[in-house]
Amino acid sequence: MTTDTNTRSWDGLTIPTAGTFELDQAHKRVGFVARHLMVSKVRGEFTEATATVTIGEDPLQSSVVATIQAASISTGQADRDNHLRTGDFLEADKYPTLEFRSTGVKSHSGNEFVLTGDLTIKDVTRQVELAVEFEGAGRSPYGFDVFGFSATTEIDREDFGLTWNVALESGGVMVGKKVKIEIEGEAIRQA
Repeated sequence: MTTDTNTRSWDGLTIPTAGTFELDQAHKRVGFVARHLMVSKVRGEFTEATATVTIGEDPLQSSVVATIQAASISTGQADRDNHLRTGDFLEADKYPTLEFRSTGVKSHSGNEFVLTGDLTIKDVTRQVELAVEFEGAGRSPYGFDVFGFSATTEIDREDFGLTWNVALESGGVMVGKKVKIEIEGEAIRQA
């Protein structure tokens, strides 16, 4: 057992004691990868996202609520980003946020967890499973209690009404249906 009163031993891991944590804006990435022209990948991220993680007394009862600003999408190419904000894709003016609410921890093995939750994009909500890796917990040099994590999932964008595409003369389509979501971050104890 560690002598730090803000962490505890659980199932071979050192995890935070129960409490509320906020996503550290300086240490986060909410990214995605999609196929382009059937031959390459486009990577991007949402630069504005918040999340509250509530660590339960029973760690398997922990939860997360996240909000992503749709207009903050960035792929490093302004014309593409502007197109992604339109009604062809995110329709950011009408649907300014993407939302995630966890519904439970489906399973865990070591530091790997499967988190289920509801993802809402453009007022369409679907259940998704995130493969979450708990990266560790401790105290920063600035006196903050933190923990790190990464998470991935894959969605079919058409399930959320993101159906725009262009057929290619050579066969296939301009934008792939599957989108891999990649999240990495640190969370800071609030209470």
